[in-house]
Amino acid sequence: MASVLTPRLLLRGFFVFVGISILGYAGVLLYGDNLPAFIDALGHIHWQWIVVGLGLASMDWFGGGMRNWVLVRHVHRNPPLGGMILSGGMGAWAAYLTPLNSGAGPMMIYAMRRAGVPLPLAVTTTLMSFIATVLFFALAGPLAISLGAGKSLGHHGNVLGLTLYDLFLGSLGLFVGIGVVLVVVIVFPGLARDWLHRVAMRLSRRSQRVADRIEGLTKGIDEAHKSVLAFNSPKGWLALFWATLLSGPSHANKLLAGYVALRAVGIHAHFVDVLLVQTLITFLLYFAPTPGASGIAELLSTAVMSSVYLPRELGPLYTLIWRSILSYFTLAFGFVVFSRWVHGRFKAQRGIDEEGLLDEGAGASA
Repeated sequence: MASVLTPRLLLRGFFVFVGISILGYAGVLLYGDNLPAFIDALGHIHWQWIVVGLGLASMDWFGGGMRNWVLVRHVHRNPPLGGMILSGGMGAWAAYLTPLNSGAGPMMIYAMRRAGVPLPLAVTTTLMSFIATVLFFALAGPLAISLGAGKSLGHHGNVLGLTLYDLFLGSLGLFVGIGVVLVVVIVFPGLARDWLHRVAMRLSRRSQRVADRIEGLTKGIDEAHKSVLAFNSPKGWLALFWATLLSGPSHANKLLAGYVALRAVGIHAHFVDVLLVQTLITFLLYFAPTPGASGIAELLSTAVMSSVYLPRELGPLYTLIWRSILSYFTLAFGFVVFSRWVHGRFKAQRGIDEEGLLDEGAGASA
């Protein structure tokens, strides 16, 4: 694992996540302003939808793992499917414990290395999975709009005069724009490298430290370009195509958690409209600076969903179920897996130390 992603850092991220989430959920309870109704609603949960939610939460693991498997097998023969599933789930787990999802990549690389995938290929796979995610949202969003989905959202919400449909279009445009820039930078690294070099030359007159960091970024662009070249073949593009399709299942918990949580509290809603609203929330949470978007996710989801579907008194229960599907279930299972990894590592290290002591003892007796 990258040295910056240590067990101590992840544990601290967990405590920060829990602390801010509790504060955010307290705000949701205050917004609901009806504690007796919340307690009463607990007795009317549709538990079959909670079971569906458990299955949906597992798509962090199975969907992300299948995507990694498709990408790795393009270069590495017979990658272990179980190891790829762990890499997908543990990447999501670490993302929830770090700001801006920054821990996902290093943890995914570490998990693939444990499964026997060479480091350069693990790094390339992580990059290509990110590109597949960008392509999925950049293509699926406009396709849904072109088919007429989400028009009813134009009658809901009023944020600075904008409806939920306007906000969705704006966030989609931002995401597509980022995707276009990313693809251009990776496919045509010379343009970005030359531009960054000129910027670095100008900044070096003011701050050599900033200039050195920008020059370091140009090296990262070159490395990313080399990774993409490994997939610049018919089979490589086919692998990326399947990875883009599998980005749907790998993000299913984020996109479908809202609908399942609504059904769990007894509310029927238009599936596609809820899907688009959840996509909007997903886009916004990608840029949240707190671990797992803690605090922000609870308040944002409640505010958006209450403007369309939720009575205020059901907001706290909906948010609890939604958050569980989105992250709590993955966090719980991920900690079990990670604790076994850490325990196994300590046990192996203890065995090495004991073997060294035995060797020293044998040498002394001789």
